[in-house]
Amino acid sequence: MKKRTVGILLFNEVEVLDFAGPYEVFSIAAPPEDYDNHFFQAVTISETGQRINTRNGLTIKPDYSFSSHPRLDIVIVPGGKGAELYEIHNQNVIKWIKNQSFKTEIMASVCTGALLLATAGLLDGKSATTHWMDVDRLEAEFPLITVKRGVKFVDEGSVITSGGISAGINMSFHLLSRLYGKEAALNTAKNMEYEFQ
Repeated sequence: MKKRTVGILLFNEVEVLDFAGPYEVFSIAAPPEDYDNHFFQAVTISETGQRINTRNGLTIKPDYSFSSHPRLDIVIVPGGKGAELYEIHNQNVIKWIKNQSFKTEIMASVCTGALLLATAGLLDGKSATTHWMDVDRLEAEFPLITVKRGVKFVDEGSVITSGGISAGINMSFHLLSRLYGKEAALNTAKNMEYEFQ
């Protein structure tokens, strides 16, 4: 079994469930016969590694900075006001996302994290989605993207985007199922008391 490292990007004003939902899925997913042998190592990363303040005030200390994190197999880019108002203009963040896309197996976004993937050019010529309140913006500002409405996630192989907030959990279970099988996803969902089919 290949164990993959999942890096979850954090920044000020990130939406809590955008990163905490996927973190929960990836951090507990394991074979039913060996719950201590996890499929993933989930880590959190911010630009500087310093504490960040999430949307609504929760304070989080990331595990790593851009300069100190381990090699990543999967990157999760969450959304929130921080993504759509600030990080979209942060060239260090956009450059990091673009650079990771050359090194990782899968780049994924939750909610308005899609705007950051789009700004990095990762969604050009692909289908994508985001929070329902932001699909018009994604479509208007990034005309090379085919925007999908009313879906929980869009899987384009090496790039996956999801709708807002709780949709990131759906996407995470889809990714778990894709990489390690439906049974792994069903067992993890049962542990979380989450409905997954």
